[in-house]
Amino acid sequence: MTVIVRDLRPESAADTEGFARVRHLALPYILFTSDSVRHNAVHMPPDARYRPLIAEEDGEVIGTAQVHLAYDSTEPGQGLLNIYVRPDRTGRGAGGLLLRAAEEHLAAQGATRLLSWVLDEPANRAFAQRHGYRDSRSAHFLRLDLAGTALPPLPRTPPDVELRTAADFADDPRPLFELDAQTMSDEPSDIDYEYADYDAWVEQYWKHPLLDRDLTVAACVDGRPVAFSVAYTDGAARYSTAMTSTARAHRGRGLAKLAKIHSLYRARAAGLTEAFTGNDAGNEPMIAINKWLGYEICATEVRHVRELG
Repeated sequence: MTVIVRDLRPESAADTEGFARVRHLALPYILFTSDSVRHNAVHMPPDARYRPLIAEEDGEVIGTAQVHLAYDSTEPGQGLLNIYVRPDRTGRGAGGLLLRAAEEHLAAQGATRLLSWVLDEPANRAFAQRHGYRDSRSAHFLRLDLAGTALPPLPRTPPDVELRTAADFADDPRPLFELDAQTMSDEPSDIDYEYADYDAWVEQYWKHPLLDRDLTVAACVDGRPVAFSVAYTDGAARYSTAMTSTARAHRGRGLAKLAKIHSLYRARAAGLTEAFTGNDAGNEPMIAINKWLGYEICATEVRHVRELG
């Protein structure tokens, strides 16, 4: 049996479905669908030099790699690669082949520093270390049983705050972009990000097929969103929080918690049964909010870094 690595073909349903299936089996805490895989391949900005790869064995997709430059970083030369192999297809060399192709691509695009998320499991960490990567920060995946866990009572909404959904901004999502751009720069990370291109944000994020505008809730003051909780859904029963944050001038009022619990109540009423979120291991305030909501840590991943040259 021979394993080969090649580029994903966005127009191929077999490729996008195979990619999503591998990611679901290897990393079930992040939502992936055939449509979302296709969207990412087609709408990632050109500066990202995005190259999704798949590993095949006898025509079956058994491994995947997301490979691109951190195009929205304030520091050039940052390369990102995330590699996952089906848990029942490891040991066939797919991971090594994907890693080599990913590193060669990023080096050719001028990357000088490579960053990869690795599940905090002995085999995964050993693989990264064998290939010259050192561990860095860690992050947790958290899960909430929406069907079987009682949510806390809804907190009181302050009189100067109005709760709205992303659907209310369908005609002009720029206020959400501005909030996202400000809060993204404050997220704990190995990379400093900066959102500056509104049109690219619309194509990549606002039009993302997993974004659920009816479940994405924003706390607004004077008509402007100042805190939000962004919801993704997979079209079935699963829900994921893509981002929860508050503008700097409005922190300390519990507005992110307010937006998130209202989003969860909406998700449960819509029939969703399983919710996921993720937090940097050092983001204690957000971890505390999620535990208050009933989330439990279900897995941990560790960022690994390799310097080139």
